[in-house]
Amino acid sequence: MPNELKLPAIEVKQAPGRTLYTFAIDGKLVPKFAAISRVRRRDDGGLVGYQRPEVLSHIDEIRSYLESSAPMVPNAVVVAFDSRVKFKPDTKTVASPYSRFGVLSIPIDEDAPDEKKPGFVVDGQQRLAAIREALIDSFPICMTAFITDDVSQQTEQFILVNSTKPLPKGLIYELLPGTNARLPSQLDRRRLPAVLLERLNLDEGSPLYKLIQTATNPHGIIKDNSILRMLESSLSDGVLYKFCSSDGTVDLEKMLAVLHAYWAAVKGVFSAAWGLPPKKSRLMHGAGIISMGFLMDAISDRFRERAHPTAGQFASDLMPLKEICQWTTGAWDFGSGVHRKWNELQNTSKDIELLTNYLLAQYKNRVWQVAESATRARASKKARAG
Repeated sequence: MPNELKLPAIEVKQAPGRTLYTFAIDGKLVPKFAAISRVRRRDDGGLVGYQRPEVLSHIDEIRSYLESSAPMVPNAVVVAFDSRVKFKPDTKTVASPYSRFGVLSIPIDEDAPDEKKPGFVVDGQQRLAAIREALIDSFPICMTAFITDDVSQQTEQFILVNSTKPLPKGLIYELLPGTNARLPSQLDRRRLPAVLLERLNLDEGSPLYKLIQTATNPHGIIKDNSILRMLESSLSDGVLYKFCSSDGTVDLEKMLAVLHAYWAAVKGVFSAAWGLPPKKSRLMHGAGIISMGFLMDAISDRFRERAHPTAGQFASDLMPLKEICQWTTGAWDFGSGVHRKWNELQNTSKDIELLTNYLLAQYKNRVWQVAESATRARASKKARAG
């Protein structure tokens, strides 16, 4: 049967709808009501949780310190509670315009699985794990909590708390699609690319389905940051920018239609290099992904009077480049005596620029100019016939 833990607490109102509760508690008791929600994917592809895996070496260091003669942990652990947790103010004590004393009531069910507990740890995972493992009877800690049934708000607070700490950026980027709150500008700029990346990686009809390496898809072969850079460039001044309105709205489905069509064409034209690890295929490497993104924008620009090229039109424009692309064997001939073995291309700005400029120049010479000349010839012939 559920029990109830009653703790003296201070309620702090920071802004409309933003209320915090601060209190002290024995760290050994926290696992009874708060779980660590490690990030993973459900069977349907939905993202669950927001915490990073435990770092065992860090936990061991904290545990050793806690077992020393006079340990002190001043930083508060942050927990998100659901609405089952209640605060009852004490009307007999002095209150201020922004704070008041009271009692926080937390339900405890010893038999409840983690996902049914009323609290989730937002910050302090390693400290709590160290307290749990330490050979000590108890250790009081400071705790700050907020109450919400909105998982996205919990996730947003996790991102804001951890974005300035050594946290895998890939994990933060994977969490961004599930947030709506205002975030630091650098993260906010990556929210739309992160949404597109998530769809490219999880939509079963996507040519990049489960090929992108993320925190929840560690076996993917394409680095998430390579895809993000490709998307950010196109959103800045490429074909994807066409589907961004001045009022801030975007047509996500049209963006995905372009991306699906283009990368399906890339997959078909360069099938021998597709799906291999980056060490065996520079097409799947950061240099290949980003440079091919610029080529996507160039081809789309040739068809700018249409919404976007079809997969067949993309493939037709890519085909003349097949013979000069050395994704898996041989050497690239960049002209002016510059030759590079296929596997010497690195994910550096210099190499990406070298490969991008080469592909764009070859596309212009082999496809664009030929197509433009043919168009002018047809127009001239039609004018003479008229």
